[in-house]
Amino acid sequence: MGGALAPSRADETSPVSVASGVSYQYLTTWPVERLNHILTVDTPAFFGTTVAYTPARNAVRLYRVTYTSVVPERDNRPIVATGLLAVPDTGATSFPMVSYQHGTVYRKQQVPSFPDQSPETQLMIAQFAGQGYVLIGADYFGMGGSNEPQGFMVKGSHQQATYDMLLASRAVLEQMKIATPSLAIAGWSQGGFVTMAMLEKLESTGVTVRTATASAPLDVFAALNGFLQFPRTIDAGWVNSLFILSAFSYEEYYGLPGMAASMFAGEYYDTLRKAYENEPIDVSTIPSDLHKLIRPAYFDPQFFAMSAYGRIIAQTQAYRWVIKSPVRNYYGEADEVITPGVGQIAQTYQRAMGAGNMTVEAISTGKTNHRGTFATAVPQWKIWFDTP
Repeated sequence: MGGALAPSRADETSPVSVASGVSYQYLTTWPVERLNHILTVDTPAFFGTTVAYTPARNAVRLYRVTYTSVVPERDNRPIVATGLLAVPDTGATSFPMVSYQHGTVYRKQQVPSFPDQSPETQLMIAQFAGQGYVLIGADYFGMGGSNEPQGFMVKGSHQQATYDMLLASRAVLEQMKIATPSLAIAGWSQGGFVTMAMLEKLESTGVTVRTATASAPLDVFAALNGFLQFPRTIDAGWVNSLFILSAFSYEEYYGLPGMAASMFAGEYYDTLRKAYENEPIDVSTIPSDLHKLIRPAYFDPQFFAMSAYGRIIAQTQAYRWVIKSPVRNYYGEADEVITPGVGQIAQTYQRAMGAGNMTVEAISTGKTNHRGTFATAVPQWKIWFDTP
């Protein structure tokens, strides 16, 4: 097992303090057999596509990390957040690290530090931690063990959550006497946006890292305005949740009372707030037809752009800077949420500036849908991260 990895068996489930505001708690160990079951049975069933993954070769010890952070949008108010630390159970003392940023979920505990409830996290654990990588993943503010309101697509808070989770994980690993000489970052869907936002934060500190995403809404204005102005026949019925979660999150985090009420038809408001607050609701009572859910004025492009909501999402982007790190943005040509144009937008922007030595590549996974794009991209991430 490697004695440096955890407290003694008698008390290993008790929280262990590491540094000011940082602690960790052992959850469980997943054996190789479970990891390979995830790769060959659970993942194809959940994501709806069969992909060849590299089989796991070692068991993985799972920990929940609790750490202090701050909310940039609320004058750096101190808070407590959580995330996952997955350590290969090999007895070795040095591993490469991957920080994984999770996609949109609808329940508070469908996040990395509750891995039994997160199929995407299970895939990342099996494919990366089961192959000798330390894997970490922030739960984001308002999710996991956080008592905050959910901060869906709140850029500054996403950057803070992931950066502080990285620092907290390194403090835990230092106490475990484990080195992580290299770092790569990756994420799917919402997590693709968060990954690129994290990259922007890292690059502002002088750090460059290999970065990979799948189905990333890197320009939230382009993505959401497209659903209103240019709906496609393949658009997912659940895109309504993107408007709901973001409107209530922006109201909370940017201190804009009434934002959600101004956007949504009045008869649905109470149900939508309950959905945002993770209270039990009948999901079938929320219309998937955006014209029924959202007030008519928001379908006018000029009104939408000038609204408080539109102005915020116009700033919610994660690609408009000179990117120095090597980046691969994977996109699906049949993705029901992210159009190929949005999938390629970071590459397009860098080229538009005249970047000659392209560090950002948009890579098609073929005619894959939203889940299929992620399932197909993960082994390609692994091959790239494995390459010296």
